[in-house]
Amino acid sequence: MSVLRVGNASGFYGDRFDAMREMLTDGPLDVLTGDYLAELTMLILGRDRLKDPDAGYARTFLRQLEECLGLAHERGVRIVANAGGLNPAGLADAVRTLAGRFGLPVRVAHVEGDDRTAAHPGSLAAHAYLGGFGIARCLSAGADVVVTGRVTDAALVTGPAAAHFGWTPTDHDRLAGAVVAGHVLECGAQATGGNYAFFEDRAGDLRHPGFPLAELHADGTSVVTKHPGTGGFVDVGTVTAQLLYETGGARYAGPDVTARLDTVRLTQDGPDRVRIEGVRGEAPPPDLKVGLSRLGGFRNEVVFVLTGLGVEAKAALVREQMEPALGEIADVRWDLVRTDRPDAPTEETASALLRLVVRDADQRAVGRALSGAAVELALASYPGFHVLAPPGKGAPYGVFEEAYVPQGAVRHVAVLHDGRRVEVAPPPETAALDAVPEPPLPEPLPPGPVRRAALGLVAGARSGDKGGNANVGVWARSDEAWRWLAHELTADRFRELIPEARDLPVTRHVLPALRALNFVVEGILGEGVAAQARFDPQAKALGEWLRARHLDIPEVLL
Repeated sequence: MSVLRVGNASGFYGDRFDAMREMLTDGPLDVLTGDYLAELTMLILGRDRLKDPDAGYARTFLRQLEECLGLAHERGVRIVANAGGLNPAGLADAVRTLAGRFGLPVRVAHVEGDDRTAAHPGSLAAHAYLGGFGIARCLSAGADVVVTGRVTDAALVTGPAAAHFGWTPTDHDRLAGAVVAGHVLECGAQATGGNYAFFEDRAGDLRHPGFPLAELHADGTSVVTKHPGTGGFVDVGTVTAQLLYETGGARYAGPDVTARLDTVRLTQDGPDRVRIEGVRGEAPPPDLKVGLSRLGGFRNEVVFVLTGLGVEAKAALVREQMEPALGEIADVRWDLVRTDRPDAPTEETASALLRLVVRDADQRAVGRALSGAAVELALASYPGFHVLAPPGKGAPYGVFEEAYVPQGAVRHVAVLHDGRRVEVAPPPETAALDAVPEPPLPEPLPPGPVRRAALGLVAGARSGDKGGNANVGVWARSDEAWRWLAHELTADRFRELIPEARDLPVTRHVLPALRALNFVVEGILGEGVAAQARFDPQAKALGEWLRARHLDIPEVLL
């Protein structure tokens, strides 16, 4: 069968607005996908729905369609997006209304069944991660636009591929290949040079990187590329980085299939073309993941600026002065960030930041009383007292948790464009996710002279969040660097280099085919991104911090 060209136009709710038009006009496509949902997004949409029961979907998607629905229809490009969020039926109705206004004969379908909120009292939103076969049913019945709620990010690709090639739920290898392609596409420009560790090495124009697309084949292989003439670049490094993003071990489990990341083979297939092949698939796990978002309480923050001499003494004074106001607050955190330099040429570079973050179930405890205590110190504390911004009254924060439900307990329903409701059966075969034995490591490099230098000179990294955990994928760009990295960067060495992880469980996964290591750090993000437990609440820069740490590196690699 013919190649299926699937592009991406959104990696998150708030991504580049013009990407949909660019993807439709810069080159040919069969399907255009958009990923609008993340853990934090579900909380935001849940709060929207509290104010308006008809809300709960990504309104940006609807505004993009106002500009692009006619263009997609004219070019025969189908659109599949999870922008339905908490209200896919509402978004489908809105798209129909929009199409009617423009006089377009567009057939709109949606997928539902992910909502588990009623089964989890106290949650603002609880949604199971569905697979791609509901999308496939909608497309096979003739839909031009399919909107979903909480499906896995890769389902936006596995669904169109299953519909196009006629795959069944037991086509594990083919589905796994589409899952890997979908995972590469899901974060948009991260596959085309965005957020890339070695961006300085490339001559490609990164001011406006194009969005990625995948050419999928009936056997599950694919080529990741981008439209000709668009910015950015696609190479084995950018695809490797995205493959490691927000993953764990060798088994990458989803509702349709478990993809074996340790079987992925990447080869450069020409300029801005990377071939993905060799992906093996296994039966999916018996349970679906359910993402739970709830309000955790209230949060407030004050950042004191400490300038010049005696930074630590100034910090100690203001902490003592604030102590009475902190009273019985449940969670109090102080962080002194030494951004100051001696004999600094500017006031800003002569200043350090003392950050106070408080959390409590009672808004009054972290509200005006705390803010007032900080403001009252303006003329009665350390010399040069000021804060970055006036403290507020305390804002609600969210908590993300995971639960699991048997696949058969969820009614996965494809609501076709003609109104028919088709239930999608759970997969006929499931399997437990047993640990994959660690593969043999390469021969270590022979002994030789070393130099103290930054890890990032020889290794790339990309990091991200999964609830309260973080993952850091690290890869080498040469076989020699891999021989060193595989032996040097153990879980214990990772803890040494990242002090925040010293008392936390750290699991190392080895992926030799990618010349990569993947570290999962449990609990480093507290209760998830919405709780903002640390300076970098989504661990987006944790990998770059690791690359900046120094260790003894063989001179032959430098």
